[in-house]
Amino acid sequence: MTKTITIAPVRKTLTVNATQAHAFTVFTGGIDRWWPKTHQLGKAPLARTVIEPRQGGRWYTIHEDGEEITVGHMLVWDEPNRIVFSWEIDSEWKPDAKVASEVEVRFTAEGTNVTRVELEHRKFEVLGEAGGEKMRSDVGGGWPRILDLFKQEAEA
Repeated sequence: MTKTITIAPVRKTLTVNATQAHAFTVFTGGIDRWWPKTHQLGKAPLARTVIEPRQGGRWYTIHEDGEEITVGHMLVWDEPNRIVFSWEIDSEWKPDAKVASEVEVRFTAEGTNVTRVELEHRKFEVLGEAGGEKMRSDVGGGWPRILDLFKQEAEA
């Protein structure tokens, strides 16, 4: 008998003093301005972070040695409302498309210059029970800091 595991998603919500369109653009097209250079998967230091703005587009990093590493792919591109992307990183923080979890980010206008941003990181089960729980714990602690950096850039 196969054991089915379920691992709760990580959910984070924040309010950004920016229009919905601006928040979406900063999160996607402006990611290189706010994503921390210390959060990288390559052997060499991180030089640049890129999201290709379309369904099927890659989220990838370019390192000082020229290496490109795919973080994930855009599964849904609904500008300026939401994106969904694969998170192609295993529980040991190595690139691995075979164990891709999923992240959805929703941008909801709550006024002329206020946007609610809701992030849900889910499908940790693909990493197995131990790996999934480890990744959930890691990103559960990491997303708040990352989203704070995004908020600072969106409000600058």
